[in-house]
Amino acid sequence: MRAAGDAEPRTVAVLLEVLQGEGGIRPSDIAYLQELRRLCTERGWLLMIDEVQSGIGRTGKWFAHQWADIRPDVMTLAKGLAGGVPIGAMLAAGPAAGVLTPGSHGTTFGGGPLVCAAGLAVLDALESEKLLDNAHAVGAHLKDSLARELAGTPGVADIRGRGLMLGIELARPCGVLAMRAMEAGLLINVTRDRVIRMLPPLILNRDEADRIVAILVPLIQQFLAEQP
Repeated sequence: MRAAGDAEPRTVAVLLEVLQGEGGIRPSDIAYLQELRRLCTERGWLLMIDEVQSGIGRTGKWFAHQWADIRPDVMTLAKGLAGGVPIGAMLAAGPAAGVLTPGSHGTTFGGGPLVCAAGLAVLDALESEKLLDNAHAVGAHLKDSLARELAGTPGVADIRGRGLMLGIELARPCGVLAMRAMEAGLLINVTRDRVIRMLPPLILNRDEADRIVAILVPLIQQFLAEQP
């Protein structure tokens, strides 16, 4: 990272997802994020974090970067912010707020009255129903259950993620599992060809998490037992 910054003196910002979604549910190492924050501060770079998928309680905290106890200069939000109503938002702090001022950065789905009312209702529900705590607890239960039931299954490369943003990486492309799961009553998708991505609703309870495991584990095991 230092070498890249030294080689390119025009660098002014670093933009990243701290928990990649389309990239295959890959959490960044906490020490890496803390060092990145320190380096950006030292060099005068903006630290810009994309929390479109990982924000708004998805990982058990309001924003995934909070697990590393850091604060970005710029943060982008969408998706869960209005509970399914199209919305987009950008937050800026410190010197960045003096450059990225209101109205200077456009968005396809901005801050109309309807979506803002939906966003406020979502934030109220997350607090009043303690859904961040639920995402953390039920997500840990789901992840542990998947790890236990898939332990020793040849072809399961990794199970990772935080809260209710989880991925199961298999040893070979598994896009066919999305359709098989749907036929069994479960909605999943596959990203990076080999990673089963799960982002269940934040109201998920333990019984529902157990039903996910009961449906998904046999599908994975059957798929991996097939000849490629």
